Amino acid sequence: MKEVKSMRIKYSREADILLISLREGKLADSIDLKEGVILHLDDKGLPLEIEILDAAKLSMIDEISVFPAFGRKQEELTAAI
Repeated sequence: MKEVKSMRIKYSREADILLISLREGKLADSIDLKEGVILHLDDKGLPLEIEILDAAKLSMIDEISVFPAFGRKQEELTAAI
């Protein structure tokens, strides 16, 4: 059985970029979904991550809450973000 890793969400306040990693893989292509929203694809055309530029303008970034996943300690979750 193949292990599936959890989705990861990273935010850079300095660059104001929100990156949602859906799964691991090598980026091969990108599609602009709309202005400031980029979908990154692997060589098979499958989604790897979603990048949101100027994220503070597009979303309520300060209102995003993170809840511990089942079976994970809070410090593990914080380290993953």
